[in-house]
Amino acid sequence: MAWVYLFVAGLFEIVWAVALKYSEGFTRLWPVVIVVVAMAASILLLSAALKVLPLGVAYPIWTGIGAVGTVILGILLFDESRDLLKILFILMIITGIVGLRLVKI
Repeated sequence: MAWVYLFVAGLFEIVWAVALKYSEGFTRLWPVVIVVVAMAASILLLSAALKVLPLGVAYPIWTGIGAVGTVILGILLFDESRDLLKILFILMIITGIVGLRLVKI
């Protein structure tokens, strides 16, 4: 279950980051509410995962999921650059996430 908690925590990290963009500097109520709720959910789920998983594996995977997801949504929702190097480095992050998941803990 710890891996599921970690994955969902990473998804909530993506949610709060995108909602933060929509909050326009904390000036729009509903995006701010989403930011706060998603942050709390993300941290609580990360905390649950850390009861079983080592910090040195769980934390980089959590941040990696958030980073990859926000870059992808930045491209799709906000028309951010699709630069080849950007995509290459995102693929490197994904490789690191997969590698950490495969490491014996």
